[in-house]
Amino acid sequence: MRVEPFSVGSVIHVTNRGARGTDIVRDFGDKHRFVKSLFLLNDTHTDSYWHQETARLPLFERPSHWPEREPLVHILAWTLLSNHFHLLIQEVRDGGTAKFMQRFGGSLSMCFNLKYKERGSLFQSSYHAREVSENSHLNYLVFYILVKNVLEMYPGGLVAAYDNFDHAWEWASQYRFSSFKDHISGVPSLLTDDSDELLTDLLREGDSSKQEMKELLALHMSSRGAEFKKIALEPW
Repeated sequence: MRVEPFSVGSVIHVTNRGARGTDIVRDFGDKHRFVKSLFLLNDTHTDSYWHQETARLPLFERPSHWPEREPLVHILAWTLLSNHFHLLIQEVRDGGTAKFMQRFGGSLSMCFNLKYKERGSLFQSSYHAREVSENSHLNYLVFYILVKNVLEMYPGGLVAAYDNFDHAWEWASQYRFSSFKDHISGVPSLLTDDSDELLTDLLREGDSSKQEMKELLALHMSSRGAEFKKIALEPW
């Protein structure tokens, strides 16, 4: 997909998949590095030796001699799966999305190849991105990125998750590699930015939000996401 330039304020769905459908993370260390990269590379400041400088620091801590953090984008929501990822981001400075994604994808590929002694890009192509232009699309993408994708990993998949929704919801809230748990708990995260309240009313703690997401899951399973295929950026 050709990635279009975005204007400041645009909300964008971004995804990328492993080359030939292979895994982009193989163990806990890979997943931890993915999250750390989301935080540390989303910054106007660059440091060629950031891996070494942050190796002994906690997950969301930066070296004290670095300048004050200035994010390239706002990360609103994210989910990591074994062979691909989804991000919902907002452009906050001109060219921020392109710069961040180039840096992020390149770093993941380099680290993966060094660790596993492989070559080439970790991903099948350049990242895919599409601007979210309608509220209904935003509503669906919050569900799609944070609920549908996490519940696909539930034992038995989406059908089992729907049939045992309360248990599946609790199971999903323990998944560490998605912002799902942060949104429903209401606990602020240093990684995500919801200061503009775009997501506040869409995914929140409580039974009403859970029921809405269950209804969206039923709709998604019956229609196979046909209505929102273009913004989902992948076949169901």
